[in-house]
This record gives sequence, structure tokens and C-alpha cells, in this order.
Amino acid sequence: MTNAMNLPNIISLARLLSVPLIISLILSHQLKAAFLFFALAGLSDALDGFLARIFKLRTTLGAYLDPIADKALLMGVYAALGQTGLVELWVVVLVIFRDLLIIGGILLLFLFKSSVEMKPLLISKINTVMQLSYALMVLSQGGAFLGIPDLNLYCGYLIALITVLSGVSYVKIGFNYFNKVDTTIL
Repeated sequence: MTNAMNLPNIISLARLLSVPLIISLILSHQLKAAFLFFALAGLSDALDGFLARIFKLRTTLGAYLDPIADKALLMGVYAALGQTGLVELWVVVLVIFRDLLIIGGILLLFLFKSSVEMKPLLISKINTVMQLSYALMVLSQGGAFLGIPDLNLYCGYLIALITVLSGVSYVKIGFNYFNKVDTTIL
């Protein structure tokens, strides 16, 4: 039996606890510090998964804690970037709506089914990497020093596309789960 508070879970918890700091740094326009802490948080996402797989340290707690930390980090950072005007509001709305849709779907499934397998889709992993990369680019002000006109806007379109594709994939899976569940109410 694997200890629930193993190193990968501690890393996920640290990522979750870093969210208020990163949001605060963005809102106070301390973008270099926000970039640094956000980059570390993004790397921790890859590290905790790697350690859990390699050392066979997967736990039920980790299966829930990791995506919660990811969603809190991305939703918080995108909300802060939108608040400061660094990311278009419609991109922020899509990113947050997708994650709230997934969270709501999981909660509904828990109401109708005793357990739900927490396994991310490949499109979701790609989505997370793309969203992390875009936020890092924005925090580094990459569009400004690369001198590419409207780079931020075009990257926003790409994020919107992958976010919608990922969200639609989860909605389809959610409907499949609901079709398998007896939802008759007594």
C-alpha cells in the first residue's frame, strides 16, 4: 500500500498552494516573479506525474489532487491575466468555462455513480501544456520582444481551439457515462 502523502502528492499540494502567490504577483504586475513561480509550478506538474509513474507511487489522493491543482493554477492565472488585460477576456472565459464544465460533470457523475475514473485524455494533456505555454509566453512578454504583430491574439485563437476541442471531448465522455448509469429517481 502506497502512502497517500508521498513525494508526488506533496509536489501537487505545493503547486496548489502556490496559486494565491502567483495570482497576487500577476495582479501586482510583478511579471518576472510570476513567470518564475508559474514556470516552477508548470514543471512540478510534469515532475509529480513522472515520479508517480516511475516509482509506482500513484494514489487515489494523487488522482484527484493533481487535476485540482492544475485547474486551480490555470483558472487562477488566466483570471489574473484577464484582469490585468494581458490575455483577451474571451480566452479567459473559455479556459475557465471548460474547467468548470469538467468539474461540474465529475460532481454530477459522483451523484449518480459511486466512482469515476480520473484519467486525463491525451487532448486534455495537450490542452494543459498549450495553456501553460501560452501563459508563460504572456508572462515573459514574449510577443513584445519577438516583434511579431498580434502574436498574443493568434496564440489566443490557438488556445481557444484546443480548449474547445478538449471540452467537447469531455462532454462526449460525460454523456457516455450518463448513458451507462441508471438515473431513475425513486
